[in-house]
Amino acid sequence: MTAQVRVQPSGHEFFVEGNDTLLEAALRAGLSLGYGCSIGNCGQCKAKLLSGQVQKTRHYDYVLSEAEKNAGVVLMCCNTAVNDLVIEAREAHGTADMPLQNITAKVKSVSPMAEDMRLLHLQTPRSNRLRFLAGQSVSLTLADGSAASCPVASCPCDDRNLEFHIQRRPGEAFSEGIFHGLSSADTVRVEGPRGEFVLNEESNRSPIFLACGSGFAPIKSLIEHAIALDTAETLKLYWIASAKTGHYLNNLCRSWTDALDNFRYIPVTADGALSQEAVMQDALALVLQDHPDLGEYDVYVAGPEPLANATERLLLEYRLPRLQLFINRLPAS
Repeated sequence: MTAQVRVQPSGHEFFVEGNDTLLEAALRAGLSLGYGCSIGNCGQCKAKLLSGQVQKTRHYDYVLSEAEKNAGVVLMCCNTAVNDLVIEAREAHGTADMPLQNITAKVKSVSPMAEDMRLLHLQTPRSNRLRFLAGQSVSLTLADGSAASCPVASCPCDDRNLEFHIQRRPGEAFSEGIFHGLSSADTVRVEGPRGEFVLNEESNRSPIFLACGSGFAPIKSLIEHAIALDTAETLKLYWIASAKTGHYLNNLCRSWTDALDNFRYIPVTADGALSQEAVMQDALALVLQDHPDLGEYDVYVAGPEPLANATERLLLEYRLPRLQLFINRLPAS
């Protein structure tokens, strides 16, 4: 059975299938509803049922007051929809609505994606998940105290399983710890989220994503969130990478192209002999060839600071409106 849920006052809608909870279905649909523990202990996912019927799917310890029960208040993490619903619930409208969190997460795996790139998979406790917006970053601290700010490479729709793309930087304690000293028995301290590099969900313009090297990590999070929202007319990704690092998740990008009618992927290999400005000029020539009028798009750029700065200068010269340009400057390799 599938039920449709409309959220007030935003008017956002999502579908609940089977016994999925309201919260699970909303997150999968890309909505940023307010919640906390996700297991019925904190009450932060309370919503008011305006019409329709829900059914409890799991036990919860949070005690609703009699006034709340009479008003139709339910916990979204512990109830599913019996039929179509209208609910009143809190939603995050921007980065200011995301609380700063401190979580100790377990290492699920560290796996190679390229010679100098590792996929770090962390899993948070069931009762203490990370609320974040796609594109944001967190601080990761290893047991030896080494730390780094890393963009989350996964979608907020799976808030327990956090992915990070860690590039090796010889001599840097944090990346060396990821490459040589981390095992599945270890824990990593996660603090965040931070950053303003998030999707402009109020825009009716289609997005263009420009990923430079490991800048693909936050771009991946944005794309997966945009796919979950399913509101953009087109999604286009240009991934500029050196021959050494390469497009380390090339197959994933191609799978999006195969699965989605509105997605296009253009990998670009940068010539290491060219300057940062020349690399981006060549890449942006392809973008302009496809999109002569950039004013019809929102452009999201993520990559090492020199490349991101060069891209920003060129896009503004090409008369992209400043309010339609979003930049995430990562540390240079």
